[in-house]
Amino acid sequence: MLIYAKQPIYYLIENYPNKIKTLYLAKELEKKEYSRLMKMGFEIKRIPNEAAQKMCKNASHQGFLAEVDDYKLQPYDFFFEKKFVLILSGLTDVGNIGALVRSAYAFGVDAIIACGVKQLPMETILRTSTGALYDMPFAIENNIHDVLNDMKMSGFTIYGADMSGMDIKETRIDRKKVLVLGSEGEGLTSRVVSKLDCAVSIKMAHEFDSLNVSVAGAILMDRMR
Repeated sequence: MLIYAKQPIYYLIENYPNKIKTLYLAKELEKKEYSRLMKMGFEIKRIPNEAAQKMCKNASHQGFLAEVDDYKLQPYDFFFEKKFVLILSGLTDVGNIGALVRSAYAFGVDAIIACGVKQLPMETILRTSTGALYDMPFAIENNIHDVLNDMKMSGFTIYGADMSGMDIKETRIDRKKVLVLGSEGEGLTSRVVSKLDCAVSIKMAHEFDSLNVSVAGAILMDRMR
């Protein structure tokens, strides 16, 4: 997989240098930093900016590109012994998913399951998560109803974000829990809501339509940990 931009690449350099196959530099580095990178064990290639632009299809690479190990998805039944699982129902925006991966890692979520989709561009999610995806077990399973049934059978309490739900501040949170977030435009379907043990919401101080799913998800994850 190819990732680019300084922040996600330096996250891997500092935390997972063994996952970097080749680091491509389209800018000059200080000699001390270049020497440090040379000792990290991966190949380093200097390339002109034109080549870098072509590699990332004219996206903003900030002079850093890297060929890295593919991300390995896991079967969701590996997560039955976890304590806090995030389920994404129909989310497709890779920017939101990447932000949710970062927040999930920061707030103690043990694993993520993406439902309602057959595949996702994991290369892009790795980049938008600024590398945190390597810290987060991730599964894709199209049928959310099977997943929710299996999670309940494994002892999880299922919470879901819904604007008509109970205020998260007043909700009792069980130790073994799932948080379900709906798609950016539609939220959770009525069938998914019917499978929840508890619908939760974030009460606003002022009249407002809704929060972006990655912002709402981060708030809920923080209050549920």
